Amino acid sequence: MSATLDFIGKAVNFLVLFGGLAFLLRKPLSAMLAKRSADIRETLRLAEASRSDAAKKREESAARLSGLDEELRRMMTTAEDAARREQERIAGLAAEEARRLRKFTEQAVAEQVRSSLRELKAHAAERATSLARTRILKKLTPEDQSALIDRSIERLARVHEKPNAR
Repeated sequence: MSATLDFIGKAVNFLVLFGGLAFLLRKPLSAMLAKRSADIRETLRLAEASRSDAAKKREESAARLSGLDEELRRMMTTAEDAARREQERIAGLAAEEARRLRKFTEQAVAEQVRSSLRELKAHAAERATSLARTRILKKLTPEDQSALIDRSIERLARVHEKPNAR
């Protein structure tokens, strides 16, 4: 019996101890459990909102991805058009530069030809004068030279006499 009484005493002590603890901790424990439940509900609500946002973003991404091929084709067409226009612009500039260079070259060649012609004429005149002088000096004898001088003096005298005659 002493074991039974000892057991019953321990059981009563246990009930009194835990009953008192339960009585003292009932309100704080209840508040803590209510707060924990609210936190869990809030976490579940946030998780549901995140899940719906993720589903919406996934749908948007899928829609964007399906339109991406068309947008890529559009971008490629635009880039090709821009490249073609730029190529045409550069070709036009190159053609204009070629015309300008051709005109400049023609002008330079024409100026070179004119300069060469002037030099050639000057050389030909110098050469003709030199040949004429050589021929004249070969053919002109001292007697011919004296006769030419005399004729020149006579002409000058006649020219001077005419104004006096008036």
